[in-house]
Amino acid sequence: MRTSHLILLLGAALLWAAGHVRAATPEAKLTYQQARDAAAADYKNARVRCDAITGNPKDVCVLEAKAARVRADEEARARYEDTLKAYTRARMRIAQGNYDLDKARCAGLTGNDRDVCKEQAKARYVAAQADAKADQKTIEARNEAREDKLDAAYRVAREKCDAFAGAAKDQCLSAAKAEFAK
Repeated sequence: MRTSHLILLLGAALLWAAGHVRAATPEAKLTYQQARDAAAADYKNARVRCDAITGNPKDVCVLEAKAARVRADEEARARYEDTLKAYTRARMRIAQGNYDLDKARCAGLTGNDRDVCKEQAKARYVAAQADAKADQKTIEARNEAREDKLDAAYRVAREKCDAFAGAAKDQCLSAAKAEFAK
């Protein structure tokens, strides 16, 4: 479970490090649709297996199938949209699916064990949400810091160009603009 969160976080970090959003290609859209179709098919197969079970184990089985579908759908959507917001939204929805599953597992318990189980489920849910929000803020802050550093370096390069005059100064300014994409 932690590995997919790290993969989503890494994907979001790489996106923001690149500093641009790419347009979705037809291939990316096809890949996204195939992933959604596969998730739907897996969900249907899992639901069929769950129909043979009764009681709380059936509820858990159904929610396991739903959680797996949510994970597959959200990871595919995040890769397709390829934005920090999409990766964060995916992590939040996956956390909700896992929380619903954990609550169903707790329903099969009684007494204090049930209470403890519910509290642990809630704690994992809150932690997953907090991690997603914190990671988003961290990535945004790093991106902003990177932009601030580039702006400062560009101002330094522009200031160095003031030592020149005429065509040399123009050439220096052009080189600085090209280097810092201004």
